[in-house]
Amino acid sequence: MGKHNEFGKEGEDLAANFLVEQGYTIKYRNFRYLNSEIDIIAQKANVLAMVEVRSRSNDQIINIAETITKKKIRLLVMGADHYVSENGLDVEVRFDIIAILRNPKIFQIEHLKSAFYHF
Repeated sequence: MGKHNEFGKEGEDLAANFLVEQGYTIKYRNFRYLNSEIDIIAQKANVLAMVEVRSRSNDQIINIAETITKKKIRLLVMGADHYVSENGLDVEVRFDIIAILRNPKIFQIEHLKSAFYHF
């Protein structure tokens, strides 16, 4: 596995741990449906968060939400719809981004709730 992939997996692990610390239950990691992949599906109360994790190793998080393309949003929505239907859930669905910023000595986590909408 390349360093890029290792850092991405490490970022997803940090994001999942962060969500658990915030009171979320992790329902699924790396959920795949057709061409869609959702990094983390987490639930807190009646809210199901579809979380896209973005890991960066530079010194700033700038417009991280803008790194999510319209195509990626369509795929996330398709995957989320399938997951909710497949599991017969009646929950509010929210699309979040967790940005992981790695500096030489520390990791910084930013959680953007409702980072984009599905319409």
